[in-house]
Amino acid sequence: MLGTPTYALVITNASIKNNVATSIAHIHIHDHLIIKMLHHAMNITSTEAELFAIRCSINQTINTNNILKINVITDSFHLVKKIFNPSLYPYQSHSNFVLKKLCNFFTQNQENTIEFWECLSCSKWYLHDAVNKDTKSFSPVPLLPCKQL
Repeated sequence: MLGTPTYALVITNASIKNNVATSIAHIHIHDHLIIKMLHHAMNITSTEAELFAIRCSINQTINTNNILKINVITDSFHLVKKIFNPSLYPYQSHSNFVLKKLCNFFTQNQENTIEFWECLSCSKWYLHDAVNKDTKSFSPVPLLPCKQL
């Protein structure tokens, strides 16, 4: 399995609750969950949280050995266009990072591909539904809670 060129299925989602953004990505290889990433950030938009989840999952997948094909599945397909538009200033750091990683990925092997698929949360597809439930059910507890006056 390790030496065989393969595909990766990446499912991402993000949610904001109590001003804390949660980004989750599950990476599957050969129909097995191999990586589950969870990130938190405060005071960011849901767009930034979704882009960060996509960015981290692409980076993690590309750094996995023998991956030829990547399918990224998100319920925020409109954000994928922002990754490939480096002129959008607020998202340039995500765009530049992803484009550099993908350039290296495509240079390594001419058969390498990446596709982005949309899967709306209402579709209840079991893999996306699992990521969606993880995102919405997680309740982070701040280590240093702030005082409100």
